[in-house]
Amino acid sequence: MKGFFSFAFCIAAASAQSVIESSSFGHGPRISPSQDGIPGWRIAGEGHTPQILSNKVILTPPYPGNTRGYAWAENPVTQPEWTAEFQFRATGPERASGNLQLWYAKDGQTKIGSSSIYTVGQFDGFALVIDTHGGRGGSVRGFLNDGTMDYKSHGSVDSLAFGHCDYPYRNLGRPSVVRIKHTNSVFQVTVDDKLCFETNKVALPAGNNFGISAATPENPDSFEIFKFVLSPADSGAARPPLIPQQQQPPPQQQQGSQQPIFNQNAGDQGIEDRPASYYTTWEQQFADLHTRLQLINHASSNLIREVTSISSKINKDHQELLQNVATKDMMAILDSRLQRIEQSLQNIKRDIEGKDYQDRFAQLQETLKHSHLSLADNLQGTIHNIITTSSPRMGLFIFLIIAFQLLLAGLYVYYKRRRANMPKKFL
Repeated sequence: MKGFFSFAFCIAAASAQSVIESSSFGHGPRISPSQDGIPGWRIAGEGHTPQILSNKVILTPPYPGNTRGYAWAENPVTQPEWTAEFQFRATGPERASGNLQLWYAKDGQTKIGSSSIYTVGQFDGFALVIDTHGGRGGSVRGFLNDGTMDYKSHGSVDSLAFGHCDYPYRNLGRPSVVRIKHTNSVFQVTVDDKLCFETNKVALPAGNNFGISAATPENPDSFEIFKFVLSPADSGAARPPLIPQQQQPPPQQQQGSQQPIFNQNAGDQGIEDRPASYYTTWEQQFADLHTRLQLINHASSNLIREVTSISSKINKDHQELLQNVATKDMMAILDSRLQRIEQSLQNIKRDIEGKDYQDRFAQLQETLKHSHLSLADNLQGTIHNIITTSSPRMGLFIFLIIAFQLLLAGLYVYYKRRRANMPKKFL
């Protein structure tokens, strides 16, 4: 056992020595010694501040939408040949979307910042774009620019991709692994150890910076970055050859227009079933076990939420049903009332059939006539009394007329005297 741990420690030490620390993070036990930032990287956002946790960086949150986030390495890459390993995860609602870019560009922080491939202007370098372009459920595409083309004003940015593959990256419940290998003979992009695209016609210069940017719409995806490790490119062939996904599609999907990367027999989460002999180190076995436990945990949580939602809905419907259903006592009261109403109607019917109401109608008419006459007499006398009692007295009326005439006469005399005393005007 002691020899085993010594061997594992030697392997870890050798891996650490091959990592370019100035442009890497996430290969140690913690991403950063503090949550304020990552050494050697500049992290910022628009609409929110990216969150740095112990094992990941949340570039865009699950809420709210219309946010951007980026992480740019402060030091340029000096090696002409390198290999970059990039681990990310995207989660969100069913119709959510967004895009994730891995940049290798000159002066990326100042010229690109938090831009996406659709909003960036003239940049000099390479961009690997991960989004749901074309409604295919996810794709990985590569773009190049020598600094002369303005992507933001281009009419069809999607047509500028020089390599692509379909990859359903959303809501897998585990990190996706993207590797980019750049040497003098090949430029290769793999996703989860499966070839996405490669070419021997791409040569990127040294001196560029690596960066990661994410942008989301109103209905967002949350993009989480777990690791970015840059190391010198290995020239050996120790790794088994990669199988292009176009050559060996799963038997169930041969009739489709595009072949998925994952084995669909392994479940909806896209984990590929592999024999135990495939994992050669305890680290790989632990990582696979951790991934599967995470998937089980997510599935259990989703199941519990659904069961809780269904249970609350059933309880609510039951309560509404109890409120709307009449009790036995209420039915008895209603039945007794209906019986009384029916009995009253029957009595009225018998009275109408057994009696002649002609005399009663004549008597009622005579009563109404006398009531009308008496009401008219009383109303006439009442109106006469109101008129006579409320009319003004004649003496008061005559006094008011005389007082008004005297007032007019006084005003006239005052006017004559004032006019006589006014100064004379001569032409």
